[in-house]
Amino acid sequence: MAARRGWCGGRGSFLALAFGVTLLKVLLIPTYHSTDFEVHRNWLAITHSLPVSQWYYEATSEWTLDYPPFFAWFEYVLSHAGKYFDKEMLSVQNLNYSSPMTVLFQRLSVITTDMLYIYAVYQCCSCVNGKRGGKDPLENPPFVLSVLLLWNFGLLIVDHIHFQYNGFLFGFLLLSVARLFQKRYLEGAFLFAVLLHFKHIYLYVAPAYGIYLLRSYCFTANNPDGSLRWRSFSFCRLIALGSIVCLVSAVSLGPFLARGQLPQVFSRLFPFKRGLCHAYWAPNVWAVFNSIDKMLSVLGVKYQFLDPARMPKAAMTGGLVQEFQHSVLPSVTPLATLFCTAVSVLPSVFCLWFKPQGPRGFLRCLVLCALSSFLFGWHVHEKAILLAILPLSLLSVDTSRDAGIYLILSTTGHFSLFPLLFTAPELPIKILLMLLFSVYSFSSLKALFRKEPLLNWLEAVYLTGLIPIEIICEIVFPFTSWAQKLPFLPLLLTSVYCALGIIYSWLKLYISAFTEPLEVKQKEE
Repeated sequence: MAARRGWCGGRGSFLALAFGVTLLKVLLIPTYHSTDFEVHRNWLAITHSLPVSQWYYEATSEWTLDYPPFFAWFEYVLSHAGKYFDKEMLSVQNLNYSSPMTVLFQRLSVITTDMLYIYAVYQCCSCVNGKRGGKDPLENPPFVLSVLLLWNFGLLIVDHIHFQYNGFLFGFLLLSVARLFQKRYLEGAFLFAVLLHFKHIYLYVAPAYGIYLLRSYCFTANNPDGSLRWRSFSFCRLIALGSIVCLVSAVSLGPFLARGQLPQVFSRLFPFKRGLCHAYWAPNVWAVFNSIDKMLSVLGVKYQFLDPARMPKAAMTGGLVQEFQHSVLPSVTPLATLFCTAVSVLPSVFCLWFKPQGPRGFLRCLVLCALSSFLFGWHVHEKAILLAILPLSLLSVDTSRDAGIYLILSTTGHFSLFPLLFTAPELPIKILLMLLFSVYSFSSLKALFRKEPLLNWLEAVYLTGLIPIEIICEIVFPFTSWAQKLPFLPLLLTSVYCALGIIYSWLKLYISAFTEPLEVKQKEE
């Protein structure tokens, strides 16, 4: 990858893609929305109706404010536009309020703030090396990347059907990445610091930023073999980075620190009593762990190895404030998940430090940090898989190895989001959108790397297996006698099957990180 002033295909094709996806978002306005819609409506009401000192204490609704202060201020700004649509949505007492004008306003607010995401995608496409670019758009890396990012299936259904504000947040992330590619390090650091105070889930990828900025910005030169020239360390640059982080944190947390409310804010941001797994079972290591524990407990009771009266009551899919004990396997604590996450992240961080691979190495480390946290974290949301899929899109148009990993991760990761849209009217929509995006992903990346195989036969068979999984879970299972007895079974099957593909992608990406050649280019001041 290399920074470039423009990209093949021009602004016209990019604007056409952006306009098309925006039109699709408008058409999705009447679709189903989840409880996240009420979450954000309640936050609009809290920030509009109450003083700042009460924002993180208000608990009329179960959906209390649990995002960092910048996002709270974002809701506050939106609320002043929302009052022109329907003032009743801004009442804290109006729980589960969803008038047509409220729905219209909140949907439009997501679409409007997505403009930042669109701009960030354009900047990222300008950083893609187009040396393989041809007349056919399918052979033009920047064009392919723009489609993979703008029309990303997961982002479309999570934000514009299920309902969330991930678009503009990923806009901050991708714009930050673009600035690092352009060697505008302080801008990149500033954007990422701001992002952390909008949504703290991006702490997942903070190690990649910290190590890359320290190595690439604070050290101004490398030795010929790629190792650091320690005498080139710039203390002034380190101070500049630290000042940015401290300044952003002071603006965000300062008002709450002054009131002595910081512990309350942090208790909302990190609610460790919510249980190991989220309600929809993110396809990670703990979904597999829970499934094995469940199977062992069933077999243990059947063959009288276990006493059912002494077994803890299962609450594995509790989406709210619930904890549970495993029946056979050791129970997992938040500290244990933190340890596992740290151990799984460390190799990628060490690789970034000791084996520099330029911006590509940073992106790979970022994706590995996101995947490691997704696989081993506490109470992980299934939607967090997008934090790995979207950055990996930039690598997918650069090498065939990364393209193959992207196809496996994006297909399984996106498929794992299907349970979020469980109503009948959305069934054909999600299947059609997933098919269109997947067909384009496979065909365009295959066109980019014509002479190089992207998947082996086993990987192809695994991905094909998603078809019968979908047929069984969505079409066959509801008409069986098990639907009443074991309603969680389709979710379990989807999560475990997708977890295998995501774990495989994580391992393959790690192999790629350790086997890619060392970058030995001399740094420039």
